[in-house]
Amino acid sequence: MTQQTWDEVGGLLPHDEFRAASEAIVANIEQVIEGKTATVRLALAVLLAEGHLLIEDVPGVGKTKLAKALARSIDCSVRRIQFTPDLLPSDVTGVSVYNQETHDFEFRPGAVFANLVVGDEINRASPKTQSALLECMEERQVTVDGVTYQLQTPFMVIATQNPIEMEGTYPLPEAQRDRFTARIAMGYPDAGAELAMLDGHGATDPLTELRPVSDAATVRQLIGHVRQVHVADAVKQYAIDLVTATREAPDLRLGASPRATLQLLRTARAVAALEGRDYALPDDLQALAVPVLAHRIIPTADAQLARRTTDAIVAELVHRLPLPTDRKRSPYDTRPGSGRGPFEPRRP
Repeated sequence: MTQQTWDEVGGLLPHDEFRAASEAIVANIEQVIEGKTATVRLALAVLLAEGHLLIEDVPGVGKTKLAKALARSIDCSVRRIQFTPDLLPSDVTGVSVYNQETHDFEFRPGAVFANLVVGDEINRASPKTQSALLECMEERQVTVDGVTYQLQTPFMVIATQNPIEMEGTYPLPEAQRDRFTARIAMGYPDAGAELAMLDGHGATDPLTELRPVSDAATVRQLIGHVRQVHVADAVKQYAIDLVTATREAPDLRLGASPRATLQLLRTARAVAALEGRDYALPDDLQALAVPVLAHRIIPTADAQLARRTTDAIVAELVHRLPLPTDRKRSPYDTRPGSGRGPFEPRRP
């Protein structure tokens, strides 16, 4: 049986089927992750946008649990890599081994040959090992000994790292960070969610009892549905303006790349679909600007001395940048006129 490659996805799903499938995945993950609905939905949006997720936060807030819960909610192949200083690139991508019986080399796939790859504490591996993920994250393929192997779809890397303890770690280079569609932080739960966690996690770990509510074929259909979400020209221009603002900001010495613009739009499509719309809004881009752009930029020395975070810089740029002028007509406006909102696709 042939494997389904990354560019072969399903067709358009009816809205009720898409909503039912996506909400089932979110509800399943929330059996493990208490009080973090927005974070869970963003993680699912990154999966449906065919991207990769970096979860960065202090120890003990559920970074790995979120990654595992998302992986277990989908009945597909999952591999976990514990990144350590002695991990080799061949442990990630695979290696060719000489077979004494056939007198030939045979390829033994590494951990990236799975639908969901969970990389725990990615910054503890050496830069050489970290770079083993560059090709597979961008091109959905792995090249070993001159032979290229295609990866399946869906394919997603969910990596975690601790930003506080830097001893014995190797910070991710810009090229590696740029391949992650979004960076999120779990944050501490509120009092009610923490109390519910004590009740639900006190005796047993709900992660061990979590069962899949979807499969790889369904996720491919969800991805195909997201690809059909309409993005108006005004929204595309607004995305370009947002990214351009990071390149011109005086507090930044490195702005976001064109890859960031593309992934910002892809994630906006996924968020719009999860919200029940078949078109993206500038509001989607505003909500996604910090998680999609902040980890790709580098502040100047003066900004670092002033303790200005990249999240705060991006949030300020979003606040200052004017919205598209077409937004004066709401997509929910029912007054006589064009019969559609400015960002909706033209109906046949």
